[in-house]
Amino acid sequence: MSILNSVLEIVDVIRNPGWERLLYRCLSPMPFRHYRKRGEYLAEAIPKGLKKYVLFVDGEAVGQVEYSPAEASAYPISGSDVWVLNCIWVLRRAGGRGFGRVLMRRVLESVGDARVIATIALEGHPSPWFKLRHMEYLGFKSIDSRRMRHRVKHPEACFKTHLMWMPLVEGAEPPSMNWKALLRGVDFCIAHPLYRSERLGLEEIYENC
Repeated sequence: MSILNSVLEIVDVIRNPGWERLLYRCLSPMPFRHYRKRGEYLAEAIPKGLKKYVLFVDGEAVGQVEYSPAEASAYPISGSDVWVLNCIWVLRRAGGRGFGRVLMRRVLESVGDARVIATIALEGHPSPWFKLRHMEYLGFKSIDSRRMRHRVKHPEACFKTHLMWMPLVEGAEPPSMNWKALLRGVDFCIAHPLYRSERLGLEEIYENC
């Protein structure tokens, strides 16, 4: 799957009808199903500017990026003229071909007068997604971090969550993270490494370590 010899197409799955499956789900190998929290998030975030694009290579969906103004973000990140990446993924079998940077170019072309793009990165977490080195490769830098662990699943394993940023203009103010709120986990995507299952019955599923 060479980027030089392939046909690339980036599809806006919010504005183009017929792509509901890819709007609700990610590209991880999980069965498609609607779930309440995802629907609630989309209903609130889309009117506030949420964007989601899926990258097709030779007709196969291999990558995606979802992002929004900070006020519609799935993370407790705030700041002036900040856009936040909820996720940017390229499937492992398509990795190493620059597709992540292709998706980032689409982000940069579509955020208007944004001064900063922010997101998270994980260090020492078993998930293959959101790895610190991957986010650094895309141009983000860590400006803050906390050590965390899951209170139920593998509580002996600590990992570090980073607040990442990419300033787009000189003099841009760094974003901030509500680290206390992040201990709740996230519920906008069931495949997210920091997903909080309601079945656990916990207000905060993470703790500092």
